[in-house]
Amino acid sequence: MGIDIIYKYFPDLTELQKEQFEKLQFLYQDWNTKINVVSRKDIDELYLRHVLHALAIAKFQQFRPGSTVMDVGTGGGFPGIPLAILFPETHFTLVDAIGKKIKVVQEVVDGLGITNVTAKNCRVEEIKEQFDFIVSRAVAAMPTFVHWVKGRIKKNSEHDRKNGILYLKGGDLEEELKEYRTVQIYKLSDIYEEEFYETKKLVYLPMKFKG
Repeated sequence: MGIDIIYKYFPDLTELQKEQFEKLQFLYQDWNTKINVVSRKDIDELYLRHVLHALAIAKFQQFRPGSTVMDVGTGGGFPGIPLAILFPETHFTLVDAIGKKIKVVQEVVDGLGITNVTAKNCRVEEIKEQFDFIVSRAVAAMPTFVHWVKGRIKKNSEHDRKNGILYLKGGDLEEELKEYRTVQIYKLSDIYEEEFYETKKLVYLPMKFKG
């Protein structure tokens, strides 16, 4: 399943965005032969399993121009790079503790010619800035993740939705999320009809601040 799956769900892309999304396959195939950041099985299904998955966040939250988003544990650049293509006026900071993964992220960003991404090889605890939203794709259980990103979300929300965490995850999340009364869970099967998304979810956790 190729690039057409992206056009199916995102029909209003600009010509530049189409060109950038089309380049992703070549860039990841090329880099994956040198540094394996996407499983061999998944590289052939890049658009279905990685790009479209990342873009599910955009079906839920449109990022405003000038807003800032951090992608924690970005791996090879997901969900951050597809979102950066879709929202060229939003700045994305992609963080991963593994240097070779961030090298691939930087090479893909350079290959696409996008200028709204900063790639950082560090632990999230070392990041001092604050962001409107923090995105990620199943890098840890939610309590662990919340601890990692504590203090890194801006208090003042510029979007209709309160600032917080947008987390892509699958499976049964009841136990993991039971302590978060404000959490909202969205089934990706409600927006995507492909079988791959039957068990996939987007978790939104608005950050509460004492004030």
